[in-house]
Amino acid sequence: MGASSGLLELLDRLFAIWVVRPIEAVLFWDLAFWDNGAPGEIELPCVVIWMILGAVYCTLRFRFVNLRSFRHGLDCVRGVYARADDPGEISHFQALSAALSATVGLGNIAGVAAAVGLGGPGAVLWMALGGFLGMSSKFAECALGQSYRVVRSDGRVSGGPMHYLRDGLRGLGRPRLGRFLALSFAVMCIGGSLGGGNMFQSNQAYAQLASVLPAFGSGAGSLVFGLLMAALVGTVIVGGIRRIGEVAAVLVPLMCGVYLLCGALILIFHAADVPAALGVIWQRAFTLEAGTGGFVGVLIQGFRRAAFSSEAGVGSAAIAHSAASTPEPVREGLVALLEPFIDTIVVCVMTGLVIVVTGAYDHPEAGEKIRMTSWAFAQVFPWFPILLSVTAILFAFSTMVSWSYYGEQCWADLFGVRSIRVYQILFLAFVVLGAVLTPDSVLEFGDLMILGMAFPNLLGVILLSGQLKRDLDDYQRRLASGEFPRA
Repeated sequence: MGASSGLLELLDRLFAIWVVRPIEAVLFWDLAFWDNGAPGEIELPCVVIWMILGAVYCTLRFRFVNLRSFRHGLDCVRGVYARADDPGEISHFQALSAALSATVGLGNIAGVAAAVGLGGPGAVLWMALGGFLGMSSKFAECALGQSYRVVRSDGRVSGGPMHYLRDGLRGLGRPRLGRFLALSFAVMCIGGSLGGGNMFQSNQAYAQLASVLPAFGSGAGSLVFGLLMAALVGTVIVGGIRRIGEVAAVLVPLMCGVYLLCGALILIFHAADVPAALGVIWQRAFTLEAGTGGFVGVLIQGFRRAAFSSEAGVGSAAIAHSAASTPEPVREGLVALLEPFIDTIVVCVMTGLVIVVTGAYDHPEAGEKIRMTSWAFAQVFPWFPILLSVTAILFAFSTMVSWSYYGEQCWADLFGVRSIRVYQILFLAFVVLGAVLTPDSVLEFGDLMILGMAFPNLLGVILLSGQLKRDLDDYQRRLASGEFPRA
């Protein structure tokens, strides 16, 4: 056992040196800011800058579509304009649930606590602003995913950045750039699906379970957990996006509902402290206590968490929304803009507010990351750590299911429909490996791949934004004229 462990550690180090670090150096160099006179203490990855700039661009380019069309998006997800013969495989609600199941997860619990712990309570405000801006980029990528979706030889719908990057840019007279961006996106999406969308989820879910049930805290326990999780994931992903949408439509409202209910009850119990907590968030959001570095630090932590949480600009959600049943691509984009609102503005901000109102962010016993969130909720509900463990497993399961579909679509785009079963077997093997092994560099590689998808995706979205702007204006004109009857 010791020899195999040593070999694994050696391979992990070599992978980190020869694969992870070069990719990180090229794509994810950091901008360092000053804090308390010391350089380099606050770092902002360039990918976050790219995602923020892309979100700002889309918000301005589409004239604050995240505000103007928010209510219409709600009507669409409720099926107000849906018809039984609309082309597609799943409903608006199922598409939204499938995309949310990939983003609502452990990051909403542990990541928010990390942002507040590092940036202070003011990070919550910038987190909400980042989520608001991300609604526009989410609209753009998902509307384009619908516009360029195709029906494969097996009768399944396929869409997403790999299609609109290749086909859309070819229409603009840039076929070589389109092929390069589509290939880059597909390769990174497959890597991300196996790492951050799979192994990390399985690993963290097992760690949570073992902390509550020590009987699982062994090599045999991790193997059993990994096999059980793989079996559960396998029963869902073989059914394609229809099965994934059905499962997500049940799990996501349940998970979010329970979590938000607990958070709302805590805020009710601390109702007298909520105004003061909001005041602290507002005041600390513009703090200059540590000079410019203090303000930059809190802003960075908020925007980082918003970008990592909603994945707006990454392009992954466009793959799920492409399968929605609708004859209007813009309509699905308006449904998709609700995703960052739910994921970041509602769930993440709720978590941040609970952490602030309970004082967990500066309490010596609260701990860090997920322990801080658990401690904050446990101040009102002592049994919450147990519920959190169950929730973590459900979050991990739903994330793996959705990311398996993302990776599968990109795999089929690269290697053909007939090879999908190979990818599914590989994905399930990584579920087991994630629970049994802890190769840190592989997990980091998966995260790098997911965030790296934003580079080719947002470049394509910006280049195609003129066409999408015309489609949006035409859709809103027809909506105003009453061309779309309500069901």
